[in-house]
Amino acid sequence: MPDDEHGYRNVSGRPDYDSGHIPTAGFADLMEDLSDTSSPIEFAVPTPEQFCAAMGALGVGVDSRVVLYDMNYTAWAARVWWMLRWVGFDQAAILDGGLTAWTSEGRPLSTEPVTRSKKHLTPKPRPELIADRGEVLASIDDTAVCLIDTLPAEFYHGEMTIYARPGHIPGAIHIDGLHLLDEKGYCRPNDELVAMHDGDHNARTITYCGGGIVASLNAFIMTRLGFTNVAVYTASLQEWAADPDLPMVVETN
Repeated sequence: MPDDEHGYRNVSGRPDYDSGHIPTAGFADLMEDLSDTSSPIEFAVPTPEQFCAAMGALGVGVDSRVVLYDMNYTAWAARVWWMLRWVGFDQAAILDGGLTAWTSEGRPLSTEPVTRSKKHLTPKPRPELIADRGEVLASIDDTAVCLIDTLPAEFYHGEMTIYARPGHIPGAIHIDGLHLLDEKGYCRPNDELVAMHDGDHNARTITYCGGGIVASLNAFIMTRLGFTNVAVYTASLQEWAADPDLPMVVETN
């Protein structure tokens, strides 16, 4: 949705959910319940305990099976998938193609609100799945770490930005996260995804974008492809670009 300052802003998906969702699907609110709203960083990661409590309120327990979907880009669903994995929960899947795939097959939608009995989800954190500013800064001079910028090419090159400064973090390679999907919004075939990710499957890899959403999609894809040591820099350029002491590269011709 337009924003006077930057041209873009994130808004809650609740109105879209209320207007029609997959029957029996609950609503996971990334802007409120699943974030640390006291932080100036949008979508800031809460504590594992807070996240598990929020998912438990949605009816997710240790024995649950979770299927996630969204309306746009699959990245929102991938962020929740990644956070579930971060707290040690592995029984989650993503609906390929999201709500568009569902409706394109003529499947029904519901406007009925969904409430499930509260369950208990015990956090068993995997802190290595989320990178912080310090680790990213150290990675710049560490050739053993692969840093991936998942924003569109014009952002990576510094031709445009909606953050405090243009460009990318030094040493980061570029994989446009939205190019992981085909024109219909489905994940591209595995052979195409493999060709886009030719790095060491066991190397420490950190993905970032603007707010850690599209970066989560790339982390999801890489995990599916067998990469074993992937992390998401969840604060991403919202945090990095706002600190003038942290380096950024703008490419010039």
